[in-house]
Amino acid sequence: MRRLLPFLACLMLAVAACGSGGESGGAQDPIRVGLIVSLTGNYTPLGSEDRKAVELAVEQVNAQGGLLGRKVELVTRDDKTAPDQGIVAYNQIKGDIDALIGPVFSNSALAVEPLAQRDRMPYLSLAPAQEQVEPIKSYIFVTPALSSMYAERFLQYIQAEGIKTIAVGWDSKSAYSVSGHEAMVALAPKYGVTIALDEPYETTTSDFSPMFQHVRDSDAEALVFWGSGAPGVTAAKQYVASGLETPLFLTASQASKLWLEPMGAAAEGMTVQSAIGVVGDALPEGKQKQVIDQMAKPYQQKHGYPPPQFAQDGYSASLLLFEAIRKANSTDKTKIQQALETMDLITPNGRFRYSPTDHSGLSPEFISVNTVKDGKFVPTEWAMEQLTKTVNAAG
Repeated sequence: MRRLLPFLACLMLAVAACGSGGESGGAQDPIRVGLIVSLTGNYTPLGSEDRKAVELAVEQVNAQGGLLGRKVELVTRDDKTAPDQGIVAYNQIKGDIDALIGPVFSNSALAVEPLAQRDRMPYLSLAPAQEQVEPIKSYIFVTPALSSMYAERFLQYIQAEGIKTIAVGWDSKSAYSVSGHEAMVALAPKYGVTIALDEPYETTTSDFSPMFQHVRDSDAEALVFWGSGAPGVTAAKQYVASGLETPLFLTASQASKLWLEPMGAAAEGMTVQSAIGVVGDALPEGKQKQVIDQMAKPYQQKHGYPPPQFAQDGYSASLLLFEAIRKANSTDKTKIQQALETMDLITPNGRFRYSPTDHSGLSPEFISVNTVKDGKFVPTEWAMEQLTKTVNAAG
């Protein structure tokens, strides 16, 4: 009997360690979240901010006891701002993770998407390209507002400003830019706007003077520029140097210190879109502002500057995934996917309402149109009025 007792004790401990309601691994095993972002290559500035924000979200949830009584562990890989490397990174970690966040580079996100769908991997993309969710793929969800939403928000603002004719510059090699351009062309008539000049360029373009000359020769009352990474800085600097008086409108890819700092004083007065979280300081009190502050204050403390656009995306993706795991009460991939499809959650990017027919979940009302004032993004008078309505409706 004495020999039997130690055996029974060990057996009971083994059963307790394995008893996890059908989950793989024991109760103490971490929940492993994959993160694929650009840590090298052209989109390094974007991917590094996403990583900082996801790491913050993981630290916060673990400080609160984790999820389902288990710690959350991040498994990070670099897609090197290249679609083929995104595929390599995904294949390296797919067998070790419960869900996936990333990439920020639309071309990489589109390359990884069919693999995640094939493997039934819950996947929260950090890229805003329209093609990811049109048509719907059951396991693919998008965290930033889609390109079409940024296009529509700008057109709403343009209409409110009484502008009738615009020029559009767009990167023909970027899925984000292509999607945004297509949406702007399709939606312009709805807002009584004519596109007087449609000007493609390539990501490697270093001289935008021909574009500015074409704008100068056109009837355009504003230039809407679609581009991510280096082109956004290069074009904006050259715009100032060109002396072009037609106002320059930039999309949310420039809503970051990574654009503000190299621009310096030249950015003053420019018009730049952003997610609602970027201008959280300007919002009235309410649940939306509380969620933004939950991220913004510790991010500022840790890194010495406010969270930029890309950080908002990464943190929002983390909150959505964590809530889905809680709702599913499981790390079963199908249960997480089903929980995401019934999600209604306020994040720094706004209120998400995913459904089986909507894997974007956001609407244009959570996008701000800002001016640069004293080196900060400040909502325009029109945007402030719109955002106040949105925040008040959220409670």
